[in-house]
Amino acid sequence: MSTSLPSGPGETERTTPVTDAASSAPATPPAHRRGGVAAVLGRHRAAWLVTASVAAFALLGGGAVALGAATAPAGVPVASTAVPSRTATPTPTPPPRPVPTVEQVASPLRTCSVAPLLTDSRFGTLQAQVLRADGQVMFERDAGTASQTASSLKVLTAAAALNVLGPDFRASTRVVAGAEPGTIVLVGGGDLTLTRLPTGTEPVYTGAAHLDDLAAKTKAAWEAQFPGTPISRIVLDSSYFGGKTWGDTWPPTERGTGWLSHITALQVDADRADPRVFLSPRGDDPIGRAGAAFARYFNDVPFEQGTAPAGAAELASVSSQPLSTLIPQFLIPSDNSLAEMVARHVAIRLGIGNTIGALATAIPQALDVYGIDTSGVRIADGSGMSRNNAVAPSYFTALFLKIHAREGTLGIVLDGLPVAGQSGTLNYSNRFFGDNAVARGHVRAKSGSISSAYTLTGIIDAADGSTLIFAIFATGRVGAEARTAIDTLATAFYRCGGNLSNT
Repeated sequence: MSTSLPSGPGETERTTPVTDAASSAPATPPAHRRGGVAAVLGRHRAAWLVTASVAAFALLGGGAVALGAATAPAGVPVASTAVPSRTATPTPTPPPRPVPTVEQVASPLRTCSVAPLLTDSRFGTLQAQVLRADGQVMFERDAGTASQTASSLKVLTAAAALNVLGPDFRASTRVVAGAEPGTIVLVGGGDLTLTRLPTGTEPVYTGAAHLDDLAAKTKAAWEAQFPGTPISRIVLDSSYFGGKTWGDTWPPTERGTGWLSHITALQVDADRADPRVFLSPRGDDPIGRAGAAFARYFNDVPFEQGTAPAGAAELASVSSQPLSTLIPQFLIPSDNSLAEMVARHVAIRLGIGNTIGALATAIPQALDVYGIDTSGVRIADGSGMSRNNAVAPSYFTALFLKIHAREGTLGIVLDGLPVAGQSGTLNYSNRFFGDNAVARGHVRAKSGSISSAYTLTGIIDAADGSTLIFAIFATGRVGAEARTAIDTLATAFYRCGGNLSNT
């Protein structure tokens, strides 16, 4: 039931009573009774004589002054007896009371409460914030505390990459001549989308570069430069990325379930067993898989890991899709390997390093351009798989305000988000079903799911036509059921729209 508060009371004008001095005196003075009537008459006679004397003196004095004025010698100044009149000092008028030039309209009371949903035990520890599209806070619960993000972190990776790399950035894979006769070097440039499928067959990453195209270009260039010399050996150079290939807190089971590969600068199809299946299992030697696939185009010559000689002549190269295409490819299905690849490129471009450890500095630095305080942001990887990432819900809503406004190139992130009931991770059968199906098509957001954190951050086109920016975190002792609790709360935000209450 909707209620409304009466408008605030207007100021009552206060008036100070004015006392009439005449009315405060007695109407009739007290009678003087000592001398009786004679005394009274005597006093009246004396008063008359005094008055008459004063009048006569005034007449004589006035005549003397007039006579003196008439008989005064010429040129002698005559003192004036006129009494100068006093000009009354005007009573100052107080300045007018200031009146607002714009009428102040009281904000309507918002009455749509989601309070009954907040005690759902499936949330574990709930944090949330909802903003209007103009930035006004509509709802919040512990929104300023940095917590585990799960895959919502990919939004930060995308925003950082757009700033540092730009939407046209592409990762390349090259082949150069080796130091020994008959040797070529396959140099990984950090393109995990490179596919071993033949040209004309699309892998998971639509539009990816094909290994057979690179091999054909290599053969043509080799024959032109080294005619008559066969290619007898392949060196695999994956040194563009350094350090550990697997995060400290990443569960090894994620490789078996197909959610994540070892992060190396040289690999094909993000090391999937089946390049056409998103959740195909990943292996333990992505560099070796890439080498074996490339060697087939050269009669399966032997290959080994190494590095390209300095200044080696390039024979051929192929490039990934631009970043503007890669961002939707890792946001919509929540591709962890691709997000890690892009994050590593950010650190390299900034000159901070080529390891996973470099991301802790690189990603916040890359985000500074958006003018949102990153002092509380803690980065452990680029995908959100690590439980050591920590970002506050309020950071996400502040960033999504800019994404919604398409600030700079951030519209690429907006267009690359999953949509409830329509695409990506928000189109699974366990998302926005039952009563929550009403919000399908109206929630554009990035989901996140790890064992200790479930999140959803993005934009809601509410039922009343308003736009809401939101972030919901469920962390701590949580399970997969937290997804439904989150969807239910997001659907409640959708239903409330601009009438959402913070109570």
